[in-house]
Amino acid sequence: MKYTSLFAAACFAAISLQTDQSFAQDADEPVSQCLAIAQTMPKVIFASLDANPLDLKGDVTITYAGHSTYRIESPQGVVAATDFSGIYGTEPTMPRIVTMNRAHSSHHTLSPDPAIEYVLAGWNDMSTGPIDHDLVVDDVYVRNVATDIRSFGDGMIADGNSIFIFETAGLCIGHLGHLHHALTDDHFAQIGRLDILMVPVDGGLTLSHQAMADLTRRLRSSIVLPMHLRGNSISSFISRMGQDWDSIFLKGNTITVSVNSLPKQPTIMVPRSLGRSGGFSDF
Repeated sequence: MKYTSLFAAACFAAISLQTDQSFAQDADEPVSQCLAIAQTMPKVIFASLDANPLDLKGDVTITYAGHSTYRIESPQGVVAATDFSGIYGTEPTMPRIVTMNRAHSSHHTLSPDPAIEYVLAGWNDMSTGPIDHDLVVDDVYVRNVATDIRSFGDGMIADGNSIFIFETAGLCIGHLGHLHHALTDDHFAQIGRLDILMVPVDGGLTLSHQAMADLTRRLRSSIVLPMHLRGNSISSFISRMGQDWDSIFLKGNTITVSVNSLPKQPTIMVPRSLGRSGGFSDF
């Protein structure tokens, strides 16, 4: 798909009414427990006056829905779906929050269901500069770190995608999206600590397996959840992670995790659908 100004206008028209509420006004700043540099916290929107996700404990349920979409359910029942295209992530209930990236149509939708309360695009069609999301919904705090995206001609489009970070129940959960380049020290500082990391393992449509493994080792999350599979890319990715990392193939597509139940050894957890699927490509 080739992105043009017509696409940008159509995409903005389709989602602007739902995204405006995530950055249209100022509010007090929550203290992010995941950020390495607290001073980088921007202003945020509180969708609930009593929202305080960092003080709550409990279990978080994470379900692989398909392709790059994971459903994250907080202890209070708030559901967020990642890289949402409308194909995956709507069952058994419609998510309240969806995040999207623009690399391919399998990572976004121009017509999100009106029942979705918060639609967060990973790119900015309103003006130059990166999109900036800081949203608190009950016990979930969502923010983003902008990254560049390959153009369909030459070079890169600055700030064309985002890494989304979800904070709930004391956990820091990151989704790398359709990442197209190595991260800088500034990116790592903006990301901070990630207890759970969702990683594309296609081996070329995003980054090579070696480059993705290097990045994953630096983040050193307790749990790594693969996504964006292509062929036998999971085994190729795992082989590059080294002996410090454990790997398990899950019997299902869902994990339930809390701060106290994080594995002592960093572990790659492969959902059942990915372990048996044989791969999926964007093209």
